[in-house]
Amino acid sequence: MHNQLVRALALAIVALGLGLSAPAPASAVVDRDCGDFASQAGAQNFFLNAGGGDPHRLDDDGDGVACESNPCPCIGRGNTAPQQFADTGNNQTHAQQGPRTYRETGNVVRVVDGDTLHVRLRGGAHVSVRMLGIDTPERGRCGANDATANLSRLAPVGSTVHLVSDRTQAAKDRYGRLLRYVQRQGGYGDLSFRQAWDGFTQPYVYGGKPVARHREYVRAINHARDHARGAWHGCW
Repeated sequence: MHNQLVRALALAIVALGLGLSAPAPASAVVDRDCGDFASQAGAQNFFLNAGGGDPHRLDDDGDGVACESNPCPCIGRGNTAPQQFADTGNNQTHAQQGPRTYRETGNVVRVVDGDTLHVRLRGGAHVSVRMLGIDTPERGRCGANDATANLSRLAPVGSTVHLVSDRTQAAKDRYGRLLRYVQRQGGYGDLSFRQAWDGFTQPYVYGGKPVARHREYVRAINHARDHARGAWHGCW
């Protein structure tokens, strides 16, 4: 009788075990940032395949183009064929390069990152401005938040800025952003230089053609590095 009870109990336990299913492991959701992609095209394809929305905040300015500062190959809003450029930098195209100097004045409406601003020009147009000659840490990288915060102090929302192009460079990049030196009215005369001096950038040269103020920026960057300011303290 004892053996029969033991067998019956064992069968009951087995049957109970067969009726229960192990809980399925929860799907891990991995947050992605622009630094996870080797190129802008890779980030854009991931962004387009996400099926709407931008849960990873790859398109910080909401223009449909993800990780605009990532190196090329690059694609646009709905493209899938990447365009390859000779240099891996800010994706400039020199088709507009020429002797003309462009000047604009407007007010800052948003600081996107350490080297990019949104500006409302005096005529009412809203433009994105990529500051010339510098390359601050990309979003998600060490120093990126501090570089953005520093530019926000240098050119806070509402402040008046004067923009000027460099005749050695393109007037715009392939995303339509104005490529400009930026001066804040009543503040610093060159925000690219100030970001360099404060230690939040490395020098940026596109296609082997440095900007006209390149040597000034390099001197400021070297000084910041030697004194461990900004991102040179713990990031680079």
